[in-house]
Amino acid sequence: MSRRTRVTYKGNIIDLSKTKMGQSESRHFNAALSDFISRSNSCSGLRSAVPLAVVEEILLNLPAHQVVRVCRLVCHEWKELVDSTAHWRERCRREGLQPQDPSRALDGGSQFYFITKKRHNLLKNPRAEEEFSGWEIVENGGDRWAVEDNSVKIPNFTVAKYFVTSYKLCLKQQLIDLKKEGYNAAFMDHLQPHIKISDWYAPRRDCGSMYQICVELLDQKKKPINTFEPEQVFFPQWNDQQWREMTHVFKDYGPGVRFIRFTHGGQDTKFWAGWYGIRVTNSSVEICPSEER
Repeated sequence: MSRRTRVTYKGNIIDLSKTKMGQSESRHFNAALSDFISRSNSCSGLRSAVPLAVVEEILLNLPAHQVVRVCRLVCHEWKELVDSTAHWRERCRREGLQPQDPSRALDGGSQFYFITKKRHNLLKNPRAEEEFSGWEIVENGGDRWAVEDNSVKIPNFTVAKYFVTSYKLCLKQQLIDLKKEGYNAAFMDHLQPHIKISDWYAPRRDCGSMYQICVELLDQKKKPINTFEPEQVFFPQWNDQQWREMTHVFKDYGPGVRFIRFTHGGQDTKFWAGWYGIRVTNSSVEICPSEER
């Protein structure tokens, strides 16, 4: 299907060669399209006014949610176009969204597109901005978990606060329900998107400490399917107190993943009263259906 890069509407030339329009151009474009749709009395009128090839180009330049919620309802031909696998493959191609494993790409494409676009950190309150909201305290040894202000810069981040442990083991965790987050069973089982975890941790300069982390992929009964649990990390007294990042990517973990359990913490190794143990902040768990570019 040949593509036209310019559409003349009411004497105005709209350039479709840009996949990302400026804000003012987008407002004009959307207003023209809305007016065009509202003034059309039949689907046949739309077909005669604008060739389907041009309609396709218009839709590819509109926000995806508007295409699904508005444009798809205009007529049968537009519905077929919006529902087609080819439309979403082309939209994904233009935006650089490609499955990690192309052989596992889902039919239809819209689900892959929208889930990929909504990628975000599934952990709640990862930077201690709301004290311990969202976290379950598993171990609360010594003088218990606390929140402190951060004075040591994390590379490429500005993080104001962190969680800090005490002189006996302190652990906290979150349980992520993938269905509630919008990742249904069919999507997880067929596509098996990469699951990327990250955690930042740092010792105090004047005290030794220990850091540990365990991230589990769980089935419907909350039994582990795959687990990331590296060896504990120990810091000596009088260290550089710099922040370090722990990362891991789950791949090819098989079907059945319905929950993710994230647990981390540690303690100081000098058994000093107060909060001299390991510090943690800026933790994340992300579902990554698309290749990172």
